[in-house]
Amino acid sequence: MANSLKLPVGIENFEEIRKFGFYYMDKTKLIEQLVETGGKVTLFTRPRRFGKTLNMSMLRAFFEAGADTTLFDGLYIAGNKEICEQYMGKYPVIFLSLKSVEGLSYEDARYRITELAGREAQRFSFLSESDKLSDNEKEQYQAIVALHNGKYSMDENILTSSIYILSHLLHRHYGQKTVILIDEYDVPLDKAFQNGYYREMVSLIRGLFGMALKTNDSLQFAVLTGCLRISKESIFTGFNNFEVLSVLNVPYDESFGFTDNEVEKLLDDYTFSDHYPEVKEWYDGYHFGNTDIYCPWDVIRYCKSLCADPNAMPEDFWSNSSGNAIVRRFIDKADVQTKNEIERLIAGECIEKEISLELTYDELDKNIENLWSVLFTTGYLTHQGRTESGKYRLTIPNREIKNLFIKKIREWFSDVSRNDGKKLEELSNAFLEKDPEKIEQIFGDYLWNTISIRDTAAAKEKKENFYHGILLGLLGYKATWLTKSNAESRTGYSDILVEVPDNRTGIVIELKYAENGDMDAACAKALEQIEEKDYVDRLRQDGMRNFIKYGIACFTKDCKVVVGE
Repeated sequence: MANSLKLPVGIENFEEIRKFGFYYMDKTKLIEQLVETGGKVTLFTRPRRFGKTLNMSMLRAFFEAGADTTLFDGLYIAGNKEICEQYMGKYPVIFLSLKSVEGLSYEDARYRITELAGREAQRFSFLSESDKLSDNEKEQYQAIVALHNGKYSMDENILTSSIYILSHLLHRHYGQKTVILIDEYDVPLDKAFQNGYYREMVSLIRGLFGMALKTNDSLQFAVLTGCLRISKESIFTGFNNFEVLSVLNVPYDESFGFTDNEVEKLLDDYTFSDHYPEVKEWYDGYHFGNTDIYCPWDVIRYCKSLCADPNAMPEDFWSNSSGNAIVRRFIDKADVQTKNEIERLIAGECIEKEISLELTYDELDKNIENLWSVLFTTGYLTHQGRTESGKYRLTIPNREIKNLFIKKIREWFSDVSRNDGKKLEELSNAFLEKDPEKIEQIFGDYLWNTISIRDTAAAKEKKENFYHGILLGLLGYKATWLTKSNAESRTGYSDILVEVPDNRTGIVIELKYAENGDMDAACAKALEQIEEKDYVDRLRQDGMRNFIKYGIACFTKDCKVVVGE
C-alpha cells in the first residue's frame, strides 16, 4: 500500500528514497528525454524546492558505473529496455551540489567549494591504485583529494582545474567519457552578491566551468541546475552546444514539481483526497511550459502534517526554506508605481512586464524593472500567458506566496517605522492627548507610504487584520507601553489594548475596514462594539484608572479616527 510508505521530507537522495521505503513521484522520464534530445551541456532553471537536487541524484544513480539497477524497478524508465541496456551504469559520474556554498567572505565560500571538490574526488579512491593511470596522473588525483583538507585552498589553479582533471582521470580508468552534474550552480553567486565578493566568485565559477564543460574531451554530457541563468558575466561564453531550459520551455515541463494528476494520486494514496481544494489553493499556480505545476516541497510537507493531524491546516512551508532576501531587496527599492503594482498583485490582478532570463546580479540595482524578472524566475511570481507585444502577464501563484508578500511587506514596514522615532513619538502622544486629527494625519501618511491590501476577494476580516497589524507595529515603538493584540475581555476580543504607566491610562482601539467607503459609519460601529463587549473591563482588571476609546476606520490608504465618550 502506498500509504505505508514514509513521506520524504528533506530527503533529496534518490538511492535513500528507493531503498528505505519512502514515497517517490516518478520523474525518470527525464532520463529518456536527456538521452534522446539533450545537448552536450544542459542547464535547467527552476525555483528553489522544486526537486532539482533529487532529480540530479536520480541521474547519478542511473548513469553511474556499477549502478544498482533494482532502484529503478517499476519506474517509467525501466520500461525502456533499449535505453537501460545502453546507458544504465555505463559512465563515471561527477556530482557537485553547490547549494551549501556560502560565506561572509570570498575566502570562506571558496574554501567550501574546495572541500566539495576534494570530497567528490575521494569517492574515486581506486584511482590511486589504477593501473591505467601514470604516476603523474595519480599525483594529480591526490592533489584534488587534498582540497578536502584545505591543503591547496589558496591555490586557485588547482581548484579551477579539479573537475576537468578528475573527469580526464575517470575517462582514462573506465574507457568511457564522464558525466558531470552540477546542482544549484548559482547559489555561490547569490551569496557572493549579498556579501560583497561577487566579482571574485564570478571569476572562480567561470574558470571552474570553462575548463570542465567547454574544452573537455573527456565529457560525455553535463547537466546543471539553478534559479537564474547567469550568462552576461561570460560564465558560459563559448559553450556552442549549451542549452538552457527555463520555466518557459515546453520540453521537460513535467520533470520538476508535481502535476495536478500527480498531486491527486499522492492525496489519494494517503486518503487525503478531501484536502485537494486547499492544496490547490495554497501550493498550485506555477506554470512550467504548458503544464500547471505545484511546489512539491509544500505538498509533501502538508501531507506529512496531515499524517500527524488529520485536521492540520495548510502552512507557509516554502518561505522558511528558501531565501527571501530578494523580496526584501525588491520592497526596499519600490517606488510609488512599484508599490501600486505590488498592491495589484496582492489583489489577485496581473501586471504586464517584459521578462529577461539572462540577468546578472549586478544589474538588479540598476533598474527596478529587472527585479520583476528575478521574482519570476525564483518562484515568487508566475505567468498567465503573454500579450501581443510579448510582455508576460505576471501574477502571484498561490495563497502561500501571497501570504509571504503580505508578511514580508509588513516586516519591512515595521523596520522603516522603527527608524522614524520622532514621528512615532508624535503618534503615541496623539493617542494619549485624544487628538484624532493628529492620529489621522500620521497614521494616514504611513498608510499612503506603505502597501495596502485591496483584494476584493478577501474577507473583510483579513483586510482589517492587515491594518490592525500595521497600527500594532507603530504603537510597539513605545517600549514602556504594554500593547496587547486581540486580548480577551468579557464577551469578546478587542483589537488593541494599550496600558500606559503614566496615570494608569488604558487605551482601547477597535479597527474596522469600511467596505463601502463609509468611514463615519465604520467608526461608529467600532465604538458601539467597545461598549457592547465592555473591552474596558480587561484594562480595569489590570489596574488602569483612566480610559480612552478609539474607533478607527480604514479604507484603501485612508483612515478616520473617532474618540469615544
